[in-house]
Amino acid sequence: MAKIRVLVVDDQELFARGLEIVLKGHGGEELTVVGIAADGREAIQKVEALNPDVVLMDVRMPVMDGVEATRIIHERNPAIKILILTTFDDDQYVADALGNGAQGYVLKNEKPDDLVTSIKAVHAGNLHVSSAVGSRLVRHAQEGMQRTRKRPIEYRGEINFLLSQFESLRNREAEILHLILQDYDNQEIAQRLFIAEQTVKNYVTAIYGKIGVSDRDHARQKVKNLIAAKRGT
Repeated sequence: MAKIRVLVVDDQELFARGLEIVLKGHGGEELTVVGIAADGREAIQKVEALNPDVVLMDVRMPVMDGVEATRIIHERNPAIKILILTTFDDDQYVADALGNGAQGYVLKNEKPDDLVTSIKAVHAGNLHVSSAVGSRLVRHAQEGMQRTRKRPIEYRGEINFLLSQFESLRNREAEILHLILQDYDNQEIAQRLFIAEQTVKNYVTAIYGKIGVSDRDHARQKVKNLIAAKRGT
């Protein structure tokens, strides 16, 4: 039986090398570490070059965080399983990563045998959620659903308009674009949507590319022109 090929992604080299040693020692018969990446961008490159079965993905990293890297890897290689490495302070990042296609998450202080079990679980196609912080994510999701139910019809109508004008936008991107049009900055958007500010920055960059603008002023003007054109028809 072929070993499960694992890519470790973490910006702390000592931690990443330690994980490599742990996995070799506790999963040597079933796992093999095929590479280590120090940030999300390098992770994307190594996924293409090494074709791992499972990616152990940190979330807080320079250059590109694990949330955005998870989205890109999942879109390009949906068969590759992504298991998020998290601490108790990363709820917002983890929730976003799960929404971007991650198969689950484990705590960085997980016992070695439990980590191996988690990797095997996601490789088998199972969703793995660490029980230690799972309830917190459920609470965040419930709060998000409550906020969604409270949004006025006009708000949803504006989101739907943006989605109709820019077909490549996803719902969260349209929601963030709507807040940009309301003059919210990245920090305010992050607070309003209960996501990490770095995640907002990643979304904003993607939004600009999808609607063909370079900054907030151009984004606002483009949407205003679309609204004016619609009213004139």
